[in-house]
Amino acid sequence: MEQHNAYDWWQRPDLCYQGGALHFSGRSVQSLAEQFGTPSFVYSGQRIQTNLQRIKQALNDAGLGERHTLYYAMKANRFAPLLTMLKQSGLCGIDACSPNEVEHAVGCGFEAKQISFTATSLSRQDFSTLARYSGLFMDCDSIHAIRAWGKLKPGSEIGIRVNPAMGIGRACNAKLHYAGCDTTKFGIYREQFDEALATTKQYGLRVTKIHFHTGCGYLTPELEQWEQVIKSCLWFVDRAGEIERVNVGGGLGVPHLAEDQPLDLDRWAAVLQRQLGSRDLHIEIEPGDYIVKDAGLLLLGKSFVERKQQTTFVGVDAGFNIAPEPAYYDLPFQPVPLHWDNEPCSAHHVVGNINEALDVWYQNAMLPDLSGEDHLALINAGAYSSSMASNHCMRGQFKEFLLL
Repeated sequence: MEQHNAYDWWQRPDLCYQGGALHFSGRSVQSLAEQFGTPSFVYSGQRIQTNLQRIKQALNDAGLGERHTLYYAMKANRFAPLLTMLKQSGLCGIDACSPNEVEHAVGCGFEAKQISFTATSLSRQDFSTLARYSGLFMDCDSIHAIRAWGKLKPGSEIGIRVNPAMGIGRACNAKLHYAGCDTTKFGIYREQFDEALATTKQYGLRVTKIHFHTGCGYLTPELEQWEQVIKSCLWFVDRAGEIERVNVGGGLGVPHLAEDQPLDLDRWAAVLQRQLGSRDLHIEIEPGDYIVKDAGLLLLGKSFVERKQQTTFVGVDAGFNIAPEPAYYDLPFQPVPLHWDNEPCSAHHVVGNINEALDVWYQNAMLPDLSGEDHLALINAGAYSSSMASNHCMRGQFKEFLLL
């Protein structure tokens, strides 16, 4: 099978072939691989800021310019230089989901009042640590959390994370749902909500925010379902009383395959305007994935090319453990050669160096003859990659670099 335009769909001005050589953020990727070595994650600071500005522009155009706050979900990528750049940009705060993330964000320059905290299954020690940060805003996702926070911070403001039992994910991928047909650990369901509100009153807590996040990776075809999710969550807003803010979570996706189209941000913002525009509510958004995913490359060294039965395998010098999302959530990272000048491509399985069946980066990747190549790059490796890495098989070594 041959395909002559295998890479047209993902190329853009800051990530494209120039004279047959791959360039990223104004740099030759070949020179980056030679300078940094492999495996290495490389992030574009300019692309990250452009992605943030694009979201803000869509919200401004929808008439929500003074009514929104962006919180970067740092579980997507916690590389300290990246976080420091975000702090200096002034474009967003931080969404954190563990005490160590809060400490890390503060260490990168964020004030506690610029951090929105939402997590699940918190321990007594977790709550005690978080309570030391004056100004940190707590979103409770269980009655247990409300009770524990109320004992430590009676009379404070909190948010409640809710579960509308409706989920959404890229291409109907149930692995990406936080809510849906299956009962999940995330948030408080309708059946518990009155009990949750009663528990807040026991500790004099004031509920000023409702937080809903029900999935991730959605694109334009999923916006109709996302609007239904928003509508369902408004039941909690109305029932809670004097709510000042809503957090609509993140979940904004990027294209992973040739058939994917970029998320229509104007249509996305129009959903928020239709459902929330007439309400006196401030809107919080946590688009970690959208902000950093397509701003990152994973540079890999080629180990071998070998045909086994009917399949051609390309081996590389890193495995799924340093970027698990393709293995865990079926979100592929497209492998691309560092040099390509419209040569014919054929199907290859790109595999890593971990002794596990999960260790397949991409099946039937369309690649040219790689006999002259020493490296490959994986695109969309900026989010939920290095931040989810492990040292499985003691092969967890990698480096990270931010291009400014």
